[in-house]
Amino acid sequence: MNVMRHLRVPNGLVEAVLGHMKDEQWLAIGYRVMSDVEGHHRLIPISTAAPPLLDGLTPSYEVVDVEGLPDDRPSTDWWKYLTDIIGEAEVALHGEAWPSNHEFIGDMMILRIDDTVSQHTKAIAKAKMQSHPHVRLVMKDRGVQGELRIRDIEPIGCRDGENILTSDFPPRLIETRVMVRESGKNILCDPTKAYFSTKLQAERLETRKLAIELREKLGRPLRVCDPFCGVGPALSTLLAEPELVGSLLAADLNPDAIEMLLDNLRRWDKREYPKDPSPITRVYDDRIVGFADALKLPEDQSIAGQWDVLLVNLPHRTVEFLPSLVPLLDRSTPSLVRGRVIVEENGIEEANRAIRQSLPPILEGHNQPALRIKRDYSSTLRLCSFEAWISPES
Repeated sequence: MNVMRHLRVPNGLVEAVLGHMKDEQWLAIGYRVMSDVEGHHRLIPISTAAPPLLDGLTPSYEVVDVEGLPDDRPSTDWWKYLTDIIGEAEVALHGEAWPSNHEFIGDMMILRIDDTVSQHTKAIAKAKMQSHPHVRLVMKDRGVQGELRIRDIEPIGCRDGENILTSDFPPRLIETRVMVRESGKNILCDPTKAYFSTKLQAERLETRKLAIELREKLGRPLRVCDPFCGVGPALSTLLAEPELVGSLLAADLNPDAIEMLLDNLRRWDKREYPKDPSPITRVYDDRIVGFADALKLPEDQSIAGQWDVLLVNLPHRTVEFLPSLVPLLDRSTPSLVRGRVIVEENGIEEANRAIRQSLPPILEGHNQPALRIKRDYSSTLRLCSFEAWISPES
């Protein structure tokens, strides 16, 4: 009998927590997630190498000691499959250049392939699909392009029944428009048109926790402004909490993102929304939606000074844009700014100073905003997040 630590998580939050634990490598390899006795929670096996306290998860979720359930499903060790295809010597030759990390978006896998192993792209795709039977399509990520920062991704492997194809893909098999389940909501997305990271689910849950805290301060549902909303992953997490969101502004420069957001809002709100994207408009009294330049939103007097929560998720330019977005906040009551920033690690303190200079005075009893590293973005850059509690004007 192997008694081990498990994280006890409500069923509706399992996907988000699993994503966070995978990123941090806290999952116990070779053991399965299982239901607890009542059936309302899942028990997620924790690696013996994980720290006693799981940052961002404990003490919010209880840690329990129960017998682990061995995972006897097909092997998820993609290295074994890769070795079978190209040989142990070739695998060893390239060492850490192999793409050990990947991201799931629905039934698709997205990964980056180092130039030094690009000649083995077909073998990589096949090995990844053999080790992950639920994956329908593997896509190679070649970075972002253009003002809208759209992902340049290409199919390198797909499943056709029992067969795995690594070239000559029939168009019907490489559909990239998929549903992603997160926080109890289905999110329509297409990473070739509007990408969002499923690995940041824990970040979105943290935002929801902060929003709930603000609701308790204000004693009413919140007015939320997301000027870089994409297809709406941050909004879906907030809307999953009953009576958390009152009014909502959702804007993005990318019309394709807005088209999918409208489809998502139709399901989340259970109301009719236009099928085609248009410039930002008041669809309902409590819903302003459309494509727009975020920096021009404060020029509209019906929009400026109206919002309790401001989400700033344009991490490459958050620090630059923040001063122009502050006028969106309602300064008559406490408010919250939540943002993400991509920065070199040795530039974090400078970014902190810039963020603090951009913001109004901080609410009494709360710390000055400070970037926290969430994950590596590249070998030199870090993806960080911050929150700022803004004091009302006296």
